[in-house]
Formats: sequence, C-alpha cells, structure tokens
Amino acid sequence: MNQENPNPSDPKLSALLREARATPPLPPRFREGVWRRIEESEIPATARIGWIDALVGWALRPRFALATAIVLVCAGSLFGAVQGHQAAREDAQSRYVASVAPNTLR
Repeated sequence: MNQENPNPSDPKLSALLREARATPPLPPRFREGVWRRIEESEIPATARIGWIDALVGWALRPRFALATAIVLVCAGSLFGAVQGHQAAREDAQSRYVASVAPNTLR
C-alpha cells in the first residue's frame, strides 16, 4: 500500500498516515550503547593505536615523508652492501679452496 499523502493539505489524512507507520521498538540498552560509542569517540586517537602505528603515522606526514624515504633508501643500500660483501668473501674463499685443493676434493 502506498502511504504517500495524495492530499498534503488534509490534516486528518496526514495524522492517520502518521499513526499507521510502524515504529519498531529500540533494542535493549540502546541508550547505553550510544553513550558508550560517544565516549569512545572522544578518546584521543593516539591512546587507541599502538606505537608502531604512531611511528608510521608520524613518518608518513608530508613534512617527514622525504626524510623517511631517504633513510629507508640509505638503510637498504647499506644492508645490500653488507650482504654483497659477505657473498663476495664467501665466493672468494670457495674459489681459493678449489684452486689449491687436489682434484679428488673437487
């Protein structure tokens, strides 16, 4: 049934249509839930997040984003250089052993 008021100037029909609308009852403890959500929203965001999230949020601010990117690139380059040096050293050692060892050990 279409409950739109075909004649909005008729007050009796408007009142009757308003009464005919079913309003479901609120769930139990509705008000406590609403106030609890309001209080939780008032807690500062930094109190709810962990220190890693706070560090990432700080590092991704536009003011610090370039510095963070530079630090990460430098750290990655340093890590790669150390790993490359270790790999080259192990390779040189294995080549030396292969050059001085008798053919039966190869």
